[in-house]
Amino acid sequence: MNKKGRGFLALLLSLCVLCLCAGCAEQKQPARDSREILEEMIVDYGSYGEEAETRIGELIQELTELDAEAALRWGKIMDLWRSCASDLPIYYGVLPDGLPETDELAIVALGFQLEPDGAMRPELIERLKVVLNSAEKYPRALVVCTGGGTASANEGVTEAGKMAEWLIEHGLSSDRVIVEDRSLTTAQNAIYTFDILAEHYPQVQTLAIVSSDYHIATGTLLFEAESILRQKQAEEDRIQVVSNAAWKAPSGSLSAMFQAGALIELSGDVETAFEIYYETYDIHELPPLS
Repeated sequence: MNKKGRGFLALLLSLCVLCLCAGCAEQKQPARDSREILEEMIVDYGSYGEEAETRIGELIQELTELDAEAALRWGKIMDLWRSCASDLPIYYGVLPDGLPETDELAIVALGFQLEPDGAMRPELIERLKVVLNSAEKYPRALVVCTGGGTASANEGVTEAGKMAEWLIEHGLSSDRVIVEDRSLTTAQNAIYTFDILAEHYPQVQTLAIVSSDYHIATGTLLFEAESILRQKQAEEDRIQVVSNAAWKAPSGSLSAMFQAGALIELSGDVETAFEIYYETYDIHELPPLS
């Protein structure tokens, strides 16, 4: 072989080696897991809203290739998130007409951080007035008080415990009251409430959320999302959030990124969720993550 031929062969071999190396490098890149895809999708919508729709569609497709069932559930949750952001009616003062007249209905009272000594803040009392009005309108409905220990100087009291005491003192029968007193976030409100209902109150099929008006969309989103995630099969009946009642707060807001953190918490990544909470929470301080 002449010198020119040897040079061409050497160049060809070099190119082959480079291609092989590039292929090896590409193969060594780890495939993304479903959690990474899911969290990118949630954060994208929390950050950019409708502007992220094209990317979210791509991520749903990527998730489908890894876990079709998870993609189906989270596709429904993303649709729900859009609906809660734009189409959710809010009923002030009392639940509307037309809800179930039996104990298949549970009214869920969402808590609010206690004063350091354990006293309820005025906002929580205003929410309870709406709960009481709604419970009187639907006298067979159960009432779930949900919220844990958020009194910095009194570890012996919980939001749910104080709420239940107030409702019973104001005439609500104690046998209608369910106390969920472990939760520190709205996502945990949903998780632990569903645990209690599944174990002790299987007759409950519908929920109505009661909170301050700025919190209704978040509460509805998270309770409905938790119900979707708990479905054993996509076509199976599940508990549904059918309505709400709110106290009209003079101020307050919850950002879409806060909702993103809460959905990530429902997905199981508590550490990332709390990082988002600490960056975006603008209503009251959360207790430290334990």
